Amino acid sequence: MLKQIFNKLPKKSSKTDSDELSRSSESPQAAGKSQQRSNGGGASLKRASSSAVFPASMVSGIEPLVPFKDVPNAEKMNLFVSKLSLCCVTFDFTDPSKNIADKDVKRKTLVELVDFVASGSMRFSEPAILAMCRMCAINLFRVFPPNYRANGVVASGGENDDDDPMFDPAWPHLQLVYELLLKFISSSCLDAKVAKKYIDHSFISKLLELFDSEDPRERDCLKTILHRVYGKFMVHRPFIRKSINNIFYRFVIETEKHNGIAELLEIFGSVISGFALPLKEEHKIFLWRVLIPLHKPKSLGVYFQQLSFCITQFLEKEPKLASIVISGLLKYWPVTNSQKEVMFLGELEEILEGISMVEFQRIMVPLFLRLGCCINSLHFQVAERTLFLWNNDHIVNLIAHNRHAILPIIFPALERNIKSHWNPAVVNLTHNIRKMFVEMDEKLFVSCHAQYKEDEAILILEAEKRKEAWKQLEQVASLKPVIGNTAVLVSPLMT
Repeated sequence: MLKQIFNKLPKKSSKTDSDELSRSSESPQAAGKSQQRSNGGGASLKRASSSAVFPASMVSGIEPLVPFKDVPNAEKMNLFVSKLSLCCVTFDFTDPSKNIADKDVKRKTLVELVDFVASGSMRFSEPAILAMCRMCAINLFRVFPPNYRANGVVASGGENDDDDPMFDPAWPHLQLVYELLLKFISSSCLDAKVAKKYIDHSFISKLLELFDSEDPRERDCLKTILHRVYGKFMVHRPFIRKSINNIFYRFVIETEKHNGIAELLEIFGSVISGFALPLKEEHKIFLWRVLIPLHKPKSLGVYFQQLSFCITQFLEKEPKLASIVISGLLKYWPVTNSQKEVMFLGELEEILEGISMVEFQRIMVPLFLRLGCCINSLHFQVAERTLFLWNNDHIVNLIAHNRHAILPIIFPALERNIKSHWNPAVVNLTHNIRKMFVEMDEKLFVSCHAQYKEDEAILILEAEKRKEAWKQLEQVASLKPVIGNTAVLVSPLMT
C-alpha cells in the first residue's frame, strides 16, 4: 500500500526553491497528501525516488520518527527536514474522533522540532529553511470562514460583551506550529541573508492576512512573530509598514471590519519608538493619513488603547505634532456617540499634558469651541469628563496664560450649565470652575459676564421679533380666501 502511495508522488523537479515554496503555499491540501503514515503511527516512511520539494538525497535513509538524540550530528539537519516534511500532512480538527493516532504522531513530532530549534545546536541549512517555510505555509495559511457575527459587531460599535471569542478547534495543533515558527525566526542559528529569500513578501503578506482570525490566541502569536520578522529582516521593513498601512486604509475607508487592528497597532507602537529623529516625511504622513483617521470607525473602543499609545509615541518623538493631532481629533470628533466622546476627551487630556505653549495657542480657539459644546452635553459623563480637565495643573496653567482668549469662548457654556443642566454633579463642577476663573482674573470675568448678559438680551429680542413676524403671517394668511390648490396655514390647536 505504501509503495503505491509513494509511486504517486510527483517526480518533476522544481526549478528553484523559492518557486516550490510559492506552489506549496498555494495548494496546501495537495502538498499535505504527498506525505502519508500508517494508521498505527509506528511504521516508517519508505525512501522515495524523488520529492516534489526536496532532492531525494535529502531524505534518503532518514526515518522521520527517529528521535534527534539517536542520530549523529551530521544527520540531524537531514532528520530535521524529514520531520518537517512529515508535518506537512493536514487533518480535520472539527471532528476529534478522526485520525487520532496520526494527529498524536504529528503533535509529538512538532514538540520534538520545537525542542530541537530551541536548543540552537546547529545552523540551519538552506533546504531546512525552505522546508520550515513550506511546512508553516501548509499548516497556517488558510481561508477563514465567513464571520456571521460581523454585522452585529459593527452595528453595536465594537465587540459585543455577550459574544464569546471564536476559538479555532485546531488551536492545540496550530499553537505548536506558531511556537516552532517563532523559535525558528528568533534563533541565532538562522542566517537572515539566506532566510529572506523564503520569508519573502509573499510569505509576509500571508502572515498579515491571518491577523483577521477571530481567535485572539492566534492573533497574539502572529503579533509576536511579525514583530520578530520586522526586527530580524531589515530589508522587509518598508514592505511590512506599507502592507499594514493598506490594511488600515481598507478598514477605515471600505469595510470597518477587521479582527486584528489592535494587534497591528501594538506592533506599530514598538516600531514608532524606534523611528530615528528627525522623523521622515513618510512617518508624518502615516500619522496624518492612518492613525488619526482610525479614530473614525464605530469600533474604536476595541483598539483605542493601542491607538492612543501610538499617538503618544509620535508626540514623544516630535512634540510639535501635538497641534496637528488635536486638529485631527476635532475633525473626527463624535457628535452622536457619547462613549467615543469620553474616549476622545481622555486622549485629549493626555496630549495637552505634554503640549507646549506655542502649539497650544495654535489650536486653542477651535478646541475650546468644541469643549464648550461638551460642557453643555446632556450626557453627564461627557460633561463631567470635560470639566475634569480643569483638575490638571498643566492644562489650568495653559488656560491661565491665555484666559483673555479662552474665557469669552467658554463663559456662555458655564452659565448655561449653571442655569439648566439636569445633573447636580455637573452643576457643582461648573460652579467650581466658575469660581476658579473669578480668582484667576475677576475683572475679565465681570467683563465676560456683562457681555454674556448683552448677548442674551439680543437673543431674547430676536426671538420675540421672530414670534411677532410669524403671528403677522398667520393673520394675513387667515384673511386671504382659499382658491384651488393654494396651501393653507393651519394654526396649532389651543390646548
